[in-house]
This record gives sequence, structure tokens and C-alpha cells, in this order.
Amino acid sequence: MNFRKFNKTYFIRIDKDEEIISSLKTFCEQNNIKVGSIKGIGAAKKAIIGLFDPVKKEYYSTHLEGDFEITSMLGNITTMDDKVYLHIHINLADKEHKTYGGHLNKALVSATCEIVLEVLDGKLERYFDKEIGLNLLDFSKE
Repeated sequence: MNFRKFNKTYFIRIDKDEEIISSLKTFCEQNNIKVGSIKGIGAAKKAIIGLFDPVKKEYYSTHLEGDFEITSMLGNITTMDDKVYLHIHINLADKEHKTYGGHLNKALVSATCEIVLEVLDGKLERYFDKEIGLNLLDFSKE
């Protein structure tokens, strides 16, 4: 991984064979980033994406292997229990231009992944909502 900072925006390159989520989480921890937004493009060779079922309150995971373009990756950075919390969704396209999308659990870069990470001032925590079954943004705290 390599990066360059411009004011409060980082351009990050995640390299071949690096895992996206763990790399970004470590980057945020090392740079004390508590809140921000992420967008990215690139290529992946393995990914685990999820879909949340709000009735059953559980995630269904799909494991993908092959050559995929990351056509869109969007998400945010917050904290939960004062630890970095990433919430990222991804859209992947295969060689037939068939797309797969969902919550990004894990992805291994095949060539490169280019991320734009915008840092915001402040902090935004999450809490687990039992009724919904998800970790929601908590706007009650400053």
C-alpha cells in the first residue's frame, strides 16, 4: 500500500495480493482517522460480499473467485466501541460484464485498487440496534 495526502483527502493505492478491508482498517488506525468517506476502483481476484436479510436479521455471503473489475466501491468510516468501523459496499464485474454487488466483507486485489479517502472532522459512533439487527449510526453523541 502507498498513499499521498492532499489537505484532508488521501489517495491510496492498495497493491496486488493485499486485502482491501484489513488494509484500509490498518490505514485508518495508523492515521487516527475516526470519520470519513471512501470511494474506489480497481481489480480483485477474490471477494466475499454479503446481503442482509432484515426479516431473519442475518447476512448471506457469496464467495467470488476469478478476474473482476471493481467498478464501484463506496463506504464510510465511523467508530464502534471507539474502534475503526468500515461500512463499504462494492460492485464487481466479470469478463462477461456480469455484475455482483453487496456489502464488502473481504477482497483480494489482483492488480491494483485506487481509493480516495476523505477525512472529516469529529467522530461518529455506531451502536447495535436489536430491532433492526445492524450496527446503526448514533447521532445522539457528539
